[in-house]
Amino acid sequence: MVDETLKRLLDAETEAEQAVARADEERQSIIEQAKHDVRAAEQQHTEHITQIRASLLEQAEQRAQQTIAAMQRNYAERALALRVSAEQQEQQALAEAIALLTGHG
Repeated sequence: MVDETLKRLLDAETEAEQAVARADEERQSIIEQAKHDVRAAEQQHTEHITQIRASLLEQAEQRAQQTIAAMQRNYAERALALRVSAEQQEQQALAEAIALLTGHG
């Protein structure tokens, strides 16, 4: 009877040790999977940040090109207005000069 009890206790101890070993292996597996998942998430995050940065740079480049184009249009419009004004003033100055020279002013 004592032998039977001792055998059951030894069997229970062996089963407990095996359960602890399995739990430890499972814990280690979970830790490794978690590390892998974190590395994958970090990589994905890095790629996402890179994509966002590229998108923002592209948008900034487009806005800069639009601003440059608007400034060029404004410059061209002002240059044209100045040329027209200069021509008008030149015509007026010539007319006044002719009038002074001919005595009609």
